[in-house]
This record gives sequence, C-alpha cells and structure tokens, in this order.
Amino acid sequence: MSLDSSSSSSSGDEYIEENPNSNPKMVDERFEVLTLTEPVELESNHRGDGSEIENGSLNRERNGGDEDDDRLRVENQEIFGDAGPSSPSSSGYAGERGSSSATSASRIDEASEIDDNEIREVRNDGSLEGISDSQASSWVPGKRHIDEQAIISFVENGGDRVKLVKAGKHQVVFLVKGPIYLVCISCTEEPFESLKGQLELIYGQMILILTKSINRCFEKNPKFDMTPLLGGTDVVFSSLIHSFSWNPATFLHAYTCLPLAYATRQAAGAILQDVADSGVLFAILMCKHKVISLVGAQKASLHPDDMLLLSNFVMSSESFRTSESFSPICLPRYNPMAFLYAYVHFLDVDTYLMLLTTSSDAFYHLKDCRIRIEMVLLKSNVLSEVQRSMIDGGMRVEDLPIDPLPRFGSSPHLGQQRPPTDSPERPTEPFIGIGGPAGLWHFIYRSIYLDQYVSSEFSPPLNSPRQQKRLYRAYQRLFASMHDKGIGPHKTQFRRDENCVLLCWVTQDFELYAAFDPLADK
Repeated sequence: MSLDSSSSSSSGDEYIEENPNSNPKMVDERFEVLTLTEPVELESNHRGDGSEIENGSLNRERNGGDEDDDRLRVENQEIFGDAGPSSPSSSGYAGERGSSSATSASRIDEASEIDDNEIREVRNDGSLEGISDSQASSWVPGKRHIDEQAIISFVENGGDRVKLVKAGKHQVVFLVKGPIYLVCISCTEEPFESLKGQLELIYGQMILILTKSINRCFEKNPKFDMTPLLGGTDVVFSSLIHSFSWNPATFLHAYTCLPLAYATRQAAGAILQDVADSGVLFAILMCKHKVISLVGAQKASLHPDDMLLLSNFVMSSESFRTSESFSPICLPRYNPMAFLYAYVHFLDVDTYLMLLTTSSDAFYHLKDCRIRIEMVLLKSNVLSEVQRSMIDGGMRVEDLPIDPLPRFGSSPHLGQQRPPTDSPERPTEPFIGIGGPAGLWHFIYRSIYLDQYVSSEFSPPLNSPRQQKRLYRAYQRLFASMHDKGIGPHKTQFRRDENCVLLCWVTQDFELYAAFDPLADK
C-alpha cells in the first residue's frame, strides 16, 4: 500500500509567527487558493461544449489526452460494462489521490462471496458476476485490466456498497471516507477487518496532517488535488504501513510502555503533571514507540490510535530530530476538525518529549516547560534508566518461573526435563530453543481498562523475521476471530497447526494471546 502525503510541520530554534502552517485560518486560506485553480462546478456527464462523456472516461489533463482516455475507457467497459451515468469521480474527481493504493491486478482467478452488499464475486473464467459473457469475452488472462480509475469506478458503480473483492490469493479492500477513496490490495491472507483497520489508520494519519476540513475543499471543487498539501511525507505513510507487519498496537488499539522501575516512572510523571497544570493539554514522554509517561490536563484522554499516529509522525520525520519543533497537528479521535499544536524535542537519539496545546502562540511557554522537564529528568537519572531499559529489552519467556512438577504425559518439549528448583543441578541460564515454561514461546497481554498491552520479546525458537511475522499474522487472525460480530465474540479459543499452538482468553478485564510449542496440549 502507498499514499501520497505531506507534512505541515515546521522546525527551528525560534518560533516563526508567520509560518502559514501554524495557523488554521491561514491553512484554510491556502485551501481556498488551491481550490481556485480548477472550475468549481463540473457536470458529471457532460463536457464544457455540451457533448456527453461516455461512462468510464477520464479527465484529459490527468491522463494525457484522448488516446489514454480511450484506452482506459475500453478497459473499464471490458471489466465492468456499461452501468449508468458516470459519477464525479469518473469524470476527473480527484478523491482517489488520497487513497492508499490502487495497483494493477494481473489476473483474477476466483473469489467467494461473503455478503451481497460488501463483495463482488468473480467467476473462475475471469468475468465479474452480473456481466454477460459477451461483455467479458475480451478478457485475456495475464493482461493488465485494472487501473486506479477503474477500481474507483467499480466501487462507485456498486453504490459504494462494495467493501471487499477476493480474486485468487488477493484481497481488494475498499474504504470510502466522503470524497476520499482508500484501497488496499493484499495477498498476505490477513482478515478483512485487519485490512480495513489499516486503511482507517492511514486515513487517520492523513487527518492528523490536514484535519477533516479537507472535505470542504472537495465540496467546493470536486477536482481539488490535495497532493501539494501531502507532498514530502511519503516516509510518514511508509513507516505506518511497515508497522502493520510488526506492531501489535495497530490491531489491538492499545499502547505499550517502556519497562521502568516504579520510582523512575513516578519521577517522570510528577514533572509532566506540573507542566500539564500550567496549561498544556497533553504531555507525553516516549522512547521510540513505547510510552514512558503520559499526562493529560483535567479529564482529557488520548486515544491509543492517536498516540500511535502521533509517534509515527514524529519518529519518521527527520526534521523533528534536528531541532525543537512547533507544528500544527490534528488528533482524529480527539477532534478531527480542529488543529492542536505540538512542541516536539528529542532529548536523545530515541527519547522525545511532546507537549500539546490549543494555543498557536505557546511556543516560548512550551520551550520553558521543556527546559524544566529536561533538568528534572537528568537530575533524577530518568534518561539513563530509559537507556538501560532499552539495552536490557523487555520481558522474556525464559525468565518466567518454571513448574517443577510437570504433569504426567506432557510433551518432552514442554520443559519437564529441567531440574526442580531445589536441585543443585538447576542451570542458571535458560534453555535455548525450547521457550519458557509449559512450552510457552510468546505472549501478548492487553488490559482493557488501561488500553495498554505488554508482550514478551521474541526469543528462540522464534529466531528469524519470517517466523516472527508468521506469528504476528496468526495473532491478527486470532484477534479478528475473537471479535467477529457475526459469530462472536468468544471467550476462549485454542488453535493448533504445524507451526505452533495458539491460545486466546478474553474477559471483561483483559485479553491474553499466547503461542506454545506445537506439541503442547490443553
């Protein structure tokens, strides 16, 4: 998946008052100026000279003239047939420019139908359901038939009811957010809900940069191109998309904390609380994607998804690392229509402080707050403890207590060959390659009340990135199955395959996901 994007951040040692990105009104004025570059009104099925546009045609300026117009129109008709008048999107609507991706599909072999309102079925002969054989007779396996515009037209012709298309090993997932179309094409066998959630996060990342007021630009001008506003932040969206393959926060909707001693975390929280009482909306101290301390003013609360998007925005933008920055941002779950202002400063290579406020002229106040915070953190050795925690890593299953009396008949892989705790032969180092007690390989524990999770570090036998990613995908499927509204929710689930045994336990207070040795039993 890919998405064109832009950053509205500004950086420097001094606050620049005239920065247009630091004032929501000035940003809106930029939107207004950009919308004047194209006609405000556009008939969906007629050209300016009154001649009618055929279904599936595209704007000539965007596709290089009549020849490309005809080629795309023919391909569109080959796939989808003639289906009513074209919508604004099929006549040059720029909404698809904000979609995640719309790559071509080389071959469509088969698909299954889940719901008439959500999926279009594809027959084995390559033709779409509802299209006559004569309309699909020109289909040639292996030939490129679908492009970005054709995908958007396909969704629109289905009345925006099409959410998922399965084609062989590929899934095409659609998410429509007003004038914005997001498309994901995947062959990773991830559940539909997981892919849909990923598109939601990509849309949220765009809102964090532009706010939801971008919709007003499309209302005034259907041909509005938001690419200039999203220019330069490809790395932000690429980083977010990469996190979909390793960060459990993307599907758990929870955040994780850096392991620290109680006194260390209390020292960090105390100084952040003092700052929050002085007019700061949120004060967040983080190390990479892990939270050290988080404080909100009064009853303000920060959603885990907002924290994920905010940390991704900061970590993937090189400008934040070079100097202190003061940038307008939007928190989609907090208020998608309004700008907040984020003061960001890296205290070391991986540790950074974020102070959020509603005031656009609070730069110097937040800078003073940062100086106070940094002095306290250095004096109380919080930063050195953070570095030590990063070196030590998180919890490992080998460090968990071992059951000295394994049950009769349990697998030899489950640890019963280890000497009892009072044996002089008990080893001081964990056994390499057999995981933790009872054959435990890995776990994720999520607190529902706190919206936090803790997970063990990957360790033998989960050595390779391929094994780790395979387990991550298994957790995704398990989470989606446990929370499936159609057949769930479930309380427990036990799965076994040739790779591992998976156990999930969900209560009102917590969720536990664990992976065991393949020979483990219930």
